[in-house]
Amino acid sequence: MTQNLKLDPQNLKPDRIANRIRLLRTQSQYTGSFLIVEGDTDARVWTNLVHSTKCRVENAYNKDKAVQVLNILEQGNFAGVLAVVDADFDILEGTVPLSPNLLFTDTHDLETMLLKSPALEKVLLEHGSEAKVNNFAKDIRQTLLESAKIIGYLRWASLKFNYCLKFEGLAFNKFVDDKTLALNESKLLQTVKNNSQKPGLDEPKITANMDSLKTYTQDMWHVCCGHDMIAILSIALCKALGSCNSKEVEPNVLEKYLRVAYESAHFRETKLYTAIQTWEQTNKPFQVLSNL
Repeated sequence: MTQNLKLDPQNLKPDRIANRIRLLRTQSQYTGSFLIVEGDTDARVWTNLVHSTKCRVENAYNKDKAVQVLNILEQGNFAGVLAVVDADFDILEGTVPLSPNLLFTDTHDLETMLLKSPALEKVLLEHGSEAKVNNFAKDIRQTLLESAKIIGYLRWASLKFNYCLKFEGLAFNKFVDDKTLALNESKLLQTVKNNSQKPGLDEPKITANMDSLKTYTQDMWHVCCGHDMIAILSIALCKALGSCNSKEVEPNVLEKYLRVAYESAHFRETKLYTAIQTWEQTNKPFQVLSNL
């Protein structure tokens, strides 16, 4: 059992990942750049965006480890390494990357970048009902944001006020209306409390803490988590926007569709693309982006 844990790449410590990158440079005589990302699905997206021979995508398996791996390599003056991680709530908290070799996503996470792009329209065209999409009373992207922002503020409050709530495995159909996609905050709180096995938490206090985080100037693309928006979209494609079987459009399946629909042309419109171009200018001859 212990041996299997050691072999699981997700259990690799940052220094082991850093050593692997060093060995690739020395033993394989690879002279190109390295892009460190925080997850397996992120790596799949990035592999389609970077230069196929001049940049290697390395998965660190979470955000903290990606930053730690970068720090280790920087301390050893390892050239040509860049890390891109989800912004999460860092932008809203006023946190900025501590290194010129560390970049954040334009929005809360990579999934929200996919949803903000025309990849969403491509998925709706393929899996939605044309009549239902055209007759939906509100802007679909804005509707997803309006619903998901409530969970976003709850996630943020959980982190900031140490509620340690569990959001994995939430049954979104318990608090999202399948016709309007409106989210019931009271039902959300109850569902999350039950999911976290913390039924005694004070709901009015949680709500007050959520409200304390809200300002009129916040960009909802930084508040909303992509996984939440995709879970709501999954419900929408079964009723409000389509007639799919729930298995056909499970959130993990939808994420795959969005990744496939995301084109390099969409990425070229982002701030992150420009930031990587700037990094390339500063770190010649290393290249990350494809010339296409």
